Amino acid sequence: MKLLTLLASLLLSTSSFGGDKIYDESRDRHIPIEVSHPVEKEHCNETEKCPVALLSAGYGVSHTKYTFLSDQLNQLGYMVVAIGHELENDPPLSVSGNLYETRSENWMRGAETLDFIKRRLASTYQNYNFNDLLLIGHSNGGDISSWIANAGKDYVDTLITLDHRRVPLPRSEDIKVFSIRGSDYPADEGVLPSPGEAKEYSTCVKEIPESRHNDMTDYGPNWLKDEITNVIDDFLNGAGCRVDS
Repeated sequence: MKLLTLLASLLLSTSSFGGDKIYDESRDRHIPIEVSHPVEKEHCNETEKCPVALLSAGYGVSHTKYTFLSDQLNQLGYMVVAIGHELENDPPLSVSGNLYETRSENWMRGAETLDFIKRRLASTYQNYNFNDLLLIGHSNGGDISSWIANAGKDYVDTLITLDHRRVPLPRSEDIKVFSIRGSDYPADEGVLPSPGEAKEYSTCVKEIPESRHNDMTDYGPNWLKDEITNVIDDFLNGAGCRVDS
């Protein structure tokens, strides 16, 4: 039975992941992905499954330009699936009107993509835990991640956003939430929890002084990438969250 499962997984991998894309037949979407494995992936097995992070790129940024995050999470034992959400034929992201309303189509489409990838890859990568996912996203990718985290999916365990601005963080005791904030743009009203909500739901929100929204990628300065990985490391290892001034 295990041999048949392995053969089926190999065939699925061969037919679906060529060219770093995964095909969603129901929506006719060839979704760009990049999979990176834990540094010690030999420790991952069906009994002791390694954790999984789905990393959503910001709008207009390649999903391959967050290697500072992928490398860190690989060091921490995660398999990382970096995802490019926008395809050439998709409508452009709205820049006018009530952005929460006019961009909701984009976020819903992205949430469907995350759900599809979770379901599809779980059968292929059987040594990894897709039932307690870490979702991490920058800017619009953080909005997408927050959108699906608010949808009541029981497989979302942890949410980390990098300066997303539009979709409210989940107010839930069932999801560990950390939002890293830049200092050049504010979030929309209601996106971040009030002090009372942050305490009630143990939500961590930290601003990095003198940091810029557009720098939270591989293109950003080394000091900022180091600070982001430091606070993520603290958060994921249970040491709380902090930002050095």
